[in-house]
Amino acid sequence: MSSGPGRGLVDVDAVTPAVLVLPGPVSKETLPRLCDDVRALIATTRAGVVVCDVGGVGPPTLATIDVLARMQLAAIRAGGRVRLRGPGPELRALIGLVGLRFEVEGEAEQREPPLGVEEAVEPGDPAV
Repeated sequence: MSSGPGRGLVDVDAVTPAVLVLPGPVSKETLPRLCDDVRALIATTRAGVVVCDVGGVGPPTLATIDVLARMQLAAIRAGGRVRLRGPGPELRALIGLVGLRFEVEGEAEQREPPLGVEEAVEPGDPAV
């Protein structure tokens, strides 16, 4: 006796972003290779996102910020974006100080409300 095809999530298609681990301190000498890597990863992933693991970068400098900004620009020009993984408080502060915005892995996007927060609806409110 055999049964028909199983029910369930047949058409689930999980898209996992590519991960690029930045080596130790980054410099302008490593910039062309890193931008090429970002463009190649954007081209090969359907997610359109490259997760940039910055946990091992060390103490951040303005050169680090310059490299990250140029990597983000390369990703945008290739139709994607860079998401940071593991930025320390010093790197976050320096990014904010120069006025850049990066999506950080594990944080809610600005357009999303934080989890657990719901908007109250009063009876009689018109539908939006």
